[in-house]
Amino acid sequence: MATPVIVRQLGLRPYTATWQAMRDFTDQRDADSLSEIWLLEHPPVFTQGQAGRAEHVLDPGDIPVVRSDRGGQVTYHGPGQLIAYLLLDLKAVNRGIRALVTDMEQAVIGLLAEHGIPARARADAPGVYVDEGKVAALGLRVRRGYTYHGLALNLDLDLAPFGRINPCGHAGQPVTRLKDLGVNLSPEQAGQQLVARLCSRLDLQPEWQT
Repeated sequence: MATPVIVRQLGLRPYTATWQAMRDFTDQRDADSLSEIWLLEHPPVFTQGQAGRAEHVLDPGDIPVVRSDRGGQVTYHGPGQLIAYLLLDLKAVNRGIRALVTDMEQAVIGLLAEHGIPARARADAPGVYVDEGKVAALGLRVRRGYTYHGLALNLDLDLAPFGRINPCGHAGQPVTRLKDLGVNLSPEQAGQQLVARLCSRLDLQPEWQT
């Protein structure tokens, strides 16, 4: 029987407050707490992973840079990008972190395949790629057996800020978005499709809340 997971559509939310809310949720939960998936967008922000190197932030300009506690290097978030934060109990979904990352990548790859877009994962750089362009970035943190942070899928956001960084620590890494691949999805539509695929892979039953 599938395990229930609460799914929240949160709209446009500031990064730092959302990050703190994820940490608070993770610190306060216990084995009886339902896992949650948060779907949202962020105002423009660069985020550095916990081991992020300053030289990968080339020219942030007026966009704030926040040092986070997720894995990975620097990336950009902005309106038009679907964020899916996975606040999961690894024991409940019977996954290690590497298997969970694979499930996240394959959920995105399956979503794109449904729209006729061939995509792939890379062993040397987590995320999802169409040809050489990165369309989704991943970064997680595990605390006490619970995950937070998650993935970012580029729908129709402004890609110019990626030119101010080395995306995910890779100089010259091309970045793409669904709009340029001929797929026009709202964050709500993309969120529903992504959650369906994630939950299918993880044997979760979504319970949608606002």
